[in-house]
Amino acid sequence: MTLEQRIQRRFGRAAVQYKLIEDGDRILVGLSGGKDSLCLLELLARRSRIRHPQFEVEALHVRMENVAYETDTTYLQEFCDRLGVKLHIVTKGIEDPTADAHLHKKPMCFLCSWQRRKQLFRVAQEQGFNKIALGHHQDDIIHTALMNLTFQGQFSTMPALLRMRKMPITIIRPLCLETEADIQAFAEQQGYRKQVKHCPYEHESNRTSIQDVFGMMQSLHPDARNSIWNALEAAGKLVEY
Repeated sequence: MTLEQRIQRRFGRAAVQYKLIEDGDRILVGLSGGKDSLCLLELLARRSRIRHPQFEVEALHVRMENVAYETDTTYLQEFCDRLGVKLHIVTKGIEDPTADAHLHKKPMCFLCSWQRRKQLFRVAQEQGFNKIALGHHQDDIIHTALMNLTFQGQFSTMPALLRMRKMPITIIRPLCLETEADIQAFAEQQGYRKQVKHCPYEHESNRTSIQDVFGMMQSLHPDARNSIWNALEAAGKLVEY
């Protein structure tokens, strides 16, 4: 089985197993421009061309005007055009965190992510989308579970499907069964263009340390990935209605 076939099969299995895509869905993809979101958009665009289920897919890219993270929107537009997907581009800045008690003292990485998510919800509701698709893969979901367990004392993670309670929006993560290594190899195979520079705040996260811990766990037990995933499944952490 080729890399592309393996990725396509996992993608289809995730969609069916977690009931991520249904007839009549209007899905808005959060397109950052990184390999994960590009892969997600391409796979969703391909799947939207089959007869069942019938759904629509569009993409949203949020540019942060006061963060030194450059994105090539011309490339993103060309990428979407090739897929036949409509691209929405919104330019927004990080708001002053001192104006909101809930955001005060939050790290810049969190504030940037929060603002991007806020725009996704806004555009989704204004444009009539019922689902938002995010490009988190299996490694991201496992790393989040380990972070929450280590730093918050909770066994929880980013679910493959999450129905929001305060708005008629469902969050889906169709790459939930894909490994980061496979997505990286697929991105290279497809010739995805990298962004100009990395986020200046990404070093503030504990995620890199957790990635190292997960690597050690896999060296101790080659099936550690499946063990953690099965534990999340058994605890009902991958689908939240």
